[in-house]
Amino acid sequence: MSFGQDYPLEYGYSAESMAAERASFIRRTYAHLAGAIAAFTAIETLLLTLLSEQAKLAILNTMFGGMGSWLVVMLGFMAAGWLARYWARSGASPSSQYLGLSLYVASWVVMFLPLLIVARYYEDYLGKNILGTSAILTLAVVGGLTTIVFITRKDFTFLGPILSICTWIALGFIICGLLFGFSLGLFFLLAVIGLMSGWILYQTSAVLHHYPTDMHVAAALELFAAIATLFWYIIQLVMELSSRD
Repeated sequence: MSFGQDYPLEYGYSAESMAAERASFIRRTYAHLAGAIAAFTAIETLLLTLLSEQAKLAILNTMFGGMGSWLVVMLGFMAAGWLARYWARSGASPSSQYLGLSLYVASWVVMFLPLLIVARYYEDYLGKNILGTSAILTLAVVGGLTTIVFITRKDFTFLGPILSICTWIALGFIICGLLFGFSLGLFFLLAVIGLMSGWILYQTSAVLHHYPTDMHVAAALELFAAIATLFWYIIQLVMELSSRD
């Protein structure tokens, strides 16, 4: 996965103008990320509020009704993610870039909805604020990792090959779990949370050091992807630990 390099000085940019342009790019990236998170939160909250119990059960039965149905959902999600990234790339028109980011947020809304429904049932049964706890933990992890990158200015993009290999291994375990019907367990959740923390370090470093400054939409999409996946697994971890108390 390549993000390009900063503009070289010999192209007519002074060090001051390059720094100002990079700072503007970072502000635009995180503004778009905040907008994507806000849109995702608002849509999910609206759906959880408006959907009837019958509709929620129908969603769970449809998506978790069998191995094949969830596998189809996963493949559809992966296809939507590929298309969203294609639209959000630098060479696309601004409207296509925003369409890509919107598609990606919408695909995560669909993926998250059944998990959030289950988490709400856990909250009602256990009397614990699972989603609130998960959101706070996610914000704490993301905030801490982001702070590390911006304070140290260290470039963590060297982790890219390792993270890619680990991601494919994790995906293989997920598919095997679906095909053969076994639970991946607590240690897998912890491992994937660690993996997504690595991706947040990687993507934050790419924003700080490597992304071309016209790719703020694509950069926001990739950060959103890492944060959403982290939130997904933290919710499952909190549910698992809460059910053991």
